[in-house]
Amino acid sequence: MAAFEARGYRNVLTFRSREFDMTREAGVVAMLAALRPDRIVHLAATVGGIGANHRYPGTYYFRNLQMGALLLEHARLAGVRRFLSVGTICSYPKITTVPFREDELWNGYPEETNAPYGLAKKMLLVQSQAYRQEFGFDGVNVLVVNLYGPHDNFDPDSSHVIPALIRKCVEAAESGAPEVVVWGTGSATREFLYVEDAAEGLVAAMERLEGSDPVNVGAGFEISIRKLAETIAAHAGFTGRIVWDPTKPDGQPRRSLDTSRAERLLGWRATTTLEQGLARTVAYFRDEVRAAERAAPATR
Repeated sequence: MAAFEARGYRNVLTFRSREFDMTREAGVVAMLAALRPDRIVHLAATVGGIGANHRYPGTYYFRNLQMGALLLEHARLAGVRRFLSVGTICSYPKITTVPFREDELWNGYPEETNAPYGLAKKMLLVQSQAYRQEFGFDGVNVLVVNLYGPHDNFDPDSSHVIPALIRKCVEAAESGAPEVVVWGTGSATREFLYVEDAAEGLVAAMERLEGSDPVNVGAGFEISIRKLAETIAAHAGFTGRIVWDPTKPDGQPRRSLDTSRAERLLGWRATTTLEQGLARTVAYFRDEVRAAERAAPATR
């Protein structure tokens, strides 16, 4: 919200699923009638890490498909002027030339644990292009790499890799635990984009992107999960062992985006280093999330 407000957008509104359920047509219609948006940034998703994707593939497919299809259709009917769909790099094929280029998007099936989620989100791209062709509807699409930062989801059952590792390492440092166990081998690579950089990228897409072809929004680097875990442990003050569990999946072998299209079309690039972003996120978790968790029993 802050990034859009800073650029002069008025009445920037967000809502939660308890207010309007985007997986139900009645919820979508009620939201549009109540809020009457001129422009929409579709960020809503039902999503989690590898474990959650493995446990709930049907739920993730259905909910994300419904949200996208219903919201885009009723936004068109309601006369919304511009619709920015925020997709996912989970839509890319499992084996893709690194760095991922947008023209590789349809050259194979996604990594199995992410496929139902990734394919459901990918349908928004198809729908946007079809609606532009038939109805002249102004839908634009970005594919955003893994995000992280303050206010992330730190729930151990559904969080992504950075918040999950932050929680493990901070709690282990607090308790003096000798080790933390991490899924996989640590050999997979990922790219991570700090949330404030991502917000600036979305503003740029809303203002400058033309046509419905996808644009990668990422940080332009990759890091192994092993190196990531070591870096987070250092920021968290954890000095014990990091033990890898190879019986658990690594997910897609490599992920890193070619962001040249975003630089060319949006005039945008990420500016926050991973070290800077991790330091801020660990501090947020320790000072805000852990502090609230410790205080909670005293308020009961």
